[in-house]
Amino acid sequence: MKTEFLARCAAILGDDHLLLGDAMASHLTDWRRRFTGRALAVAKPANTAEVAAIVKLCTQHRVPIVPQGGNTGLVVGSVPDASGTAIVLSLSRMQRLRAIDTLNNTLTAEAGCLLQQVQEAAQKADRLFPLSLASEGSCTIGGNLSTNAGGTAVLRYGSMRELTMGLEVVTASGEIWDGLRGLRKDNTGYDLRDLFIGAEGTLGIITAAVLKLYAQPAARLTALMAVGSPHDALALLELARQRCDASLTGFELMSDFCLQLVEKHFPEQRLPFASRHPQYVLMELSDSESETHAMMMLEAVSQAGMEKALITDAVVASSLSQSQQLWALREHISMAQAAEGLNIKHDISLPVSRIAEFIDQTDALLQKDFPGCRMVTFGHLGDGNLHYNVSAPLGETHEAFLQQQDAINLRVHDNVHHYGGSISAEHGLGALKREEIRRYKSGTEMAMMEAIKRALDPLNLMNPGKVV
Repeated sequence: MKTEFLARCAAILGDDHLLLGDAMASHLTDWRRRFTGRALAVAKPANTAEVAAIVKLCTQHRVPIVPQGGNTGLVVGSVPDASGTAIVLSLSRMQRLRAIDTLNNTLTAEAGCLLQQVQEAAQKADRLFPLSLASEGSCTIGGNLSTNAGGTAVLRYGSMRELTMGLEVVTASGEIWDGLRGLRKDNTGYDLRDLFIGAEGTLGIITAAVLKLYAQPAARLTALMAVGSPHDALALLELARQRCDASLTGFELMSDFCLQLVEKHFPEQRLPFASRHPQYVLMELSDSESETHAMMMLEAVSQAGMEKALITDAVVASSLSQSQQLWALREHISMAQAAEGLNIKHDISLPVSRIAEFIDQTDALLQKDFPGCRMVTFGHLGDGNLHYNVSAPLGETHEAFLQQQDAINLRVHDNVHHYGGSISAEHGLGALKREEIRRYKSGTEMAMMEAIKRALDPLNLMNPGKVV
């Protein structure tokens, strides 16, 4: 049966696009290199028709399917389990930009397109696709959709769900749903699009999407501001909202320890301040009028922040290269943390108003129960998404510290739930948080999710063991 199945896969794809044995290796290990699974094969279709044919074949043979984009996920959602019974369906060959409509402000891209590829195509058309992630050179549109990616510009433009107008999907039965409609209004029944976005490939395989484009801003300004605490950062955020309104594009919070790690492991990255401060805010404005207008808004925020003793120091980028240098500090945090050693990550979201209180209380709780642990706290303060990560105390091996991961996760996630938050903001649940989410979602909510899964994937072949 296995031999027949693989032969039929090869007949659909061509021998060169069905990977077996050692050729599968890069598709079987997760991004953080914590888990390596096994698979029957890695299938690499060239188009939607081939995806549909492979899915129909898997349905006939009852072979599970693990959809995979750039494999940059952090919750073990895009690699197979250890059973070796599934195929990995890689969409990496599907990189066609099917259409750009500048009057409708839409771009239609296949799921294997790199995020950076879509950004550059929009820029060539004098448009902006605003999703921005540190992994944009390796993550794919399909992966972004499957986790409802957010990034640094959610405050103004929203997450991937808000940036998507239509989808093309291969269902669990191998049928093709053509929902590639560039419509801003379409109230003709259930919103199927939003079911598949954020579902991590458990309901069907997204093969293409109609994405929203925006006018290129007339000016972008970036500023790095030193603040005394997350409470001060929240007060500064309120000032920025009052004075900048929709021009406020990014508002990132970074603790000093985050940037100490960046400077330690990437010495070319340096803070532009003479002294250190407890916290930093990276703020970006995108203005449709002019750089002068944007600078007036930024100066108004800075002056008000200084008068209220919220800002202790500030620097404004005077060129694109300086702006990129400031953003590089933020983008190197994850890499610096990885270079420091194994760590415990939390991708959480909270009501913006409660973030500072959460940090104060949870920091104290962890120090009491796990003395000396080092907090690597940063994230998208403007939209409530916090990367609340925990590193081992100095002198303790990272391997020994990771043995406390379940206990630390429990403390952090219980407090997230206490403050009305979510244990996954933009990374998804994958296999890593699949069981844990049951602690925080009601029985009614889980039952509805499970009913949707059964209705759309009755054989449980679509990325089984993930999400639900």
